Amino acid sequence: MRTEDAGMTQPKELDPYTSARAFYGAELRRLREQAGLSQDQLGERVFCSGTYVGQFESAVRRPQTDVSRLFDDVLGGGEHLQRLCRLARQSKHPDYFADAAELEKLATTISEYAPMLVPGLLQTEAYARALTRATLPFAPDDEVEEHVSARMERGCRIDRPGAPEVWAIIHEAALRVPVDGPEVMREQIDRLWELSRSHSRVVVQIVPFDAGPHPLMYGTTILMTSAESAPVAYTEGAHTGQLIDEPPMVAKFQRSYDHVRAAALSPKASLPVLASAVKDYSTP
Repeated sequence: MRTEDAGMTQPKELDPYTSARAFYGAELRRLREQAGLSQDQLGERVFCSGTYVGQFESAVRRPQTDVSRLFDDVLGGGEHLQRLCRLARQSKHPDYFADAAELEKLATTISEYAPMLVPGLLQTEAYARALTRATLPFAPDDEVEEHVSARMERGCRIDRPGAPEVWAIIHEAALRVPVDGPEVMREQIDRLWELSRSHSRVVVQIVPFDAGPHPLMYGTTILMTSAESAPVAYTEGAHTGQLIDEPPMVAKFQRSYDHVRAAALSPKASLPVLASAVKDYSTP
C-alpha cells in the first residue's frame, strides 16, 4: 500500500460484474491508478475527501452525477463514469430517497423523527399502500405496489440478524391523522405498540401535543451511523429529500434530535398513548 493511501477506504475485493455499482467502483479505481493518483489526491482535485472516493470504489455509496463528471474531467474518461453512473443509480426507491436507502442498509443505528406519518421502517403494508396512493393519486396499481414492496423490504431488516438499532420519535399527530380508515390505523398503531413493548432493537417515543414547538417540527429527519461511513442526516418533505453529510450540519441535526428526545414521553410512558389510540380506532 502506498503511504499516501494510508487511512483511506481501501477497495474491497469486489467482483465488478455483480452489479453496476461494483463495476463503477472497479472502473473508478482502474482509472485512478492508471493516472497515478491516490484516493486523497483524486479527492483534492474533485473537492471531496479521499475517504469519499474510497467509498465509491468499494461500492459503499451510490455514484453521484456531479462527482462523476469531475472524475471524468480529471481522469480523462470522456463520459465513461457518467454513463456508468446512470446505470448504477437505478433504484426501486424514489430518486430523492435512493441514496439514503442505500446508506440505511449499512446503518448500525437509525434515529428518526416523524411529525405526521409513521416512519417507513415501521409501517404496515396496508398503511404504506394507503400513503402511497395518497401521494401518487394517478399512479397505476403496479407502480403503487412497487413502492409498497420496496418499503416492506426495508422494514423486514429490523427483524434480521445484524439489524440496526432503531429509535423512532413520533409526534402524536401521526397517530391521530386517519389513513384509510380505522382498521388500517388500528393495525398500524398496534404494530408500534408491539414493537415498542417487545422488540429488542426498536425504541418508540411519542411527542405529545402539549410538548409545544421544537427544532424538528418542520419535517421528517433521519440520522444514521455505520461502521463504513461518517454519520449522515436526511430530511424529507413532499416529493423531495436531502441527504446531508457535512459534519457540522449533521452535528446540528443531532443536537436538535436530542432536544426532541428530551421533549418526548419516555418509551414506557408512550405505551399508554399508543394503547389509547388503538382503543379509539377500535370504538365505533
